[in-house]
Amino acid sequence: MKGGLLLGLRAAQLALAFIIMALMAYVADWYNSDTLTMAPPQVNWQLACSVISIVSLIYLEGAKRFAPRAFHSAAALGLESANAVFHFSGFIYLAVFIGKLLFCRGSVCAAARAASVFGAFEFLFWCVSAALAAKEVAAGGFSLPFRRSPKPANEKVVAMEEGARA
Repeated sequence: MKGGLLLGLRAAQLALAFIIMALMAYVADWYNSDTLTMAPPQVNWQLACSVISIVSLIYLEGAKRFAPRAFHSAAALGLESANAVFHFSGFIYLAVFIGKLLFCRGSVCAAARAASVFGAFEFLFWCVSAALAAKEVAAGGFSLPFRRSPKPANEKVVAMEEGARA
């Protein structure tokens, strides 16, 4: 994967995750304080999706850079695909909820709508990221540093095997 493209994509994913988290926290706080009811599950799910994205990004970038033995390309593909599915379901779930409201005006409704739109962009970014990871996995880019050939116990055995091949 191209380092610059992937780094820019990760920065956009992180920025959108924080934006969605802030917007959904505002909406959830409004429900909890002004209406004295719990926030709807649609709001909570979108909030959870942004938290999952932040944790995923910490693993995807942190493990690759600082703990390469803990990073696996196929696991990264699964994690990126799961995030794409989470954000797809989240922004659709929230958009349908907002569309069925009888009354939706004001800053809270605008924040929920904006979070749904940002969720759609987050979904697209995770799809691109998953496609790049799938390309790496398909090209045989499994990063398995823990699979090394075993060391022979005896140097004479190696010398005998090399002599037998010659």
